[in-house]
Amino acid sequence: MTIPHATHAIVIGAGLSGMTAATELLKRGIAVTVLEASDRVADPWRARHPKLRLNIHRHFARLPEHHGPRAKDRFLPRDAVVDYLSDYAEGLKAHIVFSTSVKSVCREDGLWKIDTNKGSYNCTDLVVATGREKLPEMPVWPGMEDFGGKVIHTADFGDPSEYDGKNIVVVGAGNSGSDVLNHLSRSSPARVWIAVRHGPSILPSNIFGFSLQRMANLFARFPKWSLDPMFGFMQWAFFGDLRRHGLRRHKLGGGSRMLKDGVTFALDDGFVAALKAGRFEAVPQVVGFGDYTVELANGRKLRADVVICATGYRPELEELFSDLGVLDSKGYPLHPMGQQDVNNPGLWFTGYTPVFQGFFHAAGVSARRIASHVAARAPQSYDTLRDQKVAGRAPYQTLLAKGTKQ
Repeated sequence: MTIPHATHAIVIGAGLSGMTAATELLKRGIAVTVLEASDRVADPWRARHPKLRLNIHRHFARLPEHHGPRAKDRFLPRDAVVDYLSDYAEGLKAHIVFSTSVKSVCREDGLWKIDTNKGSYNCTDLVVATGREKLPEMPVWPGMEDFGGKVIHTADFGDPSEYDGKNIVVVGAGNSGSDVLNHLSRSSPARVWIAVRHGPSILPSNIFGFSLQRMANLFARFPKWSLDPMFGFMQWAFFGDLRRHGLRRHKLGGGSRMLKDGVTFALDDGFVAALKAGRFEAVPQVVGFGDYTVELANGRKLRADVVICATGYRPELEELFSDLGVLDSKGYPLHPMGQQDVNNPGLWFTGYTPVFQGFFHAAGVSARRIASHVAARAPQSYDTLRDQKVAGRAPYQTLLAKGTKQ
């Protein structure tokens, strides 16, 4: 007979949000196990292109109960983020179970049952922290399969020098698209077209040598109604009317898009200058492909070597949680930052919504919220389950004490 592992809390995902949640739970004396599908932490970061940098200031890239980043860069490079998360994981290594993929989640006898490739786990509280950007979202256009060039997602961008001398179409100019465009502006591609359906909300990375992102705490205090006109004015003040250069405006302002749809600002570090200089050209949205061409909504055809899709990501939560009524129509959690769900007690989500200060800051806010709620009801949870059978096999407290397979 196999008895499930038992602990008070299970965290799915050893990314920055998952590890922060585990740290806050442990600080409050809550037994916790972290399940990580990869064989090491920070794998999604390691997979990104080597010149990627955070779009948040290093001031906001610090996790609770840990020192700040040791790198001195204003915006941390990819490898510095990997090192920081790896160092943070050292303090949790006794609680992280690597190479463990979750296959199913269900509610059973008042507990959450988690089936994995390495057996089953039971817990009173389940924290889901698999990441907002888990799976790249790739569109499918007519004729795409016969296109003679290369079509990739920004997740696979690689070294910018690989695109020197090539004709590039970048689909989308949001956060990830602007990152690619900033890098290409410092490289030597032959042509770059920016295909946009809706223009981005774009701000400068720095103003007179001062990082605009350092003002995130201030922006977070402004009333919501004031954000769109404020950011719209800032964009116009620093860049002028970008519609003159083909970069249209979205019907929602930058503040509304972030708070409503989770779409963060694009930060300029060179691509606007390239657009104004004619090195880059904004064009209408892509509608299809020919053998060697990219077809636009206005009928124009571009002869391109590479198409880079800056079309976002999705969290890929439907397979595990679609039956619980915890996701919205786009597959994102209804309670994305550690809020309680009265219909699913003990189920928590963290790391699924952006804030002005960035995901590191949001991880701390969510983790403290979750840990405080769990700790407040932990004694009651244990008392209630003390004599309860887990799937008819053994009392929960016995399983908790063993925490092993038999």
